[in-house]
Amino acid sequence: IFFGYAAGVGKTYAMLTAAHAAKRQGIDVVAGYVEPHMRPQTTELLEGLERLPVREYPHNHITLREFDLEAALQRNPRLILVDELAHTNADGSAHAKRYSDVLEILEQGINVISTINVQHLESVAARVEEATGIAVRERIPDGVLRRADQVVNVDVTKEELRERLRQGKIYAPEQAERALSAFFTYENLSFLRELCLR
Repeated sequence: IFFGYAAGVGKTYAMLTAAHAAKRQGIDVVAGYVEPHMRPQTTELLEGLERLPVREYPHNHITLREFDLEAALQRNPRLILVDELAHTNADGSAHAKRYSDVLEILEQGINVISTINVQHLESVAARVEEATGIAVRERIPDGVLRRADQVVNVDVTKEELRERLRQGKIYAPEQAERALSAFFTYENLSFLRELCLR
């Protein structure tokens, strides 16, 4: 699991870099679901990796794109990338949460690389809400993190993260401005980074 204190620290980028390293070693690796967040550097790293098709679900005049658990099990690679472990799946999915998809994949003997931010851990979500004033709706049991063979802390300074926001590398400009004055304040990032490092 690539673990971070906030969106934009580089978890997905690190996961994709690890996937390319595995592929160079001859490991059968596929991208089951990777959320590029419209970030060009992340999207570029998807090149050269086999990607599973996503499953689409209609929802309120939009189409939700989800990880296709069935396709992953049928493909049966040695290693699969499944981004955003705490994600809540669309209605009609095999499981309500993506971490449950991952647990089923692990039961089939397939290795998984995934990503998560610290605030999504059940044991700290309430503290994060209290400290930041931001509701944490997507949560995973801490036991899911403890099952990982390896947890890699992906870290950047608060200043670098805020600069990435300003440069539009994390969110669209108008969304970035709101984020800088809400969730991505120095106080919130300091709290989250310390929590993550602990």
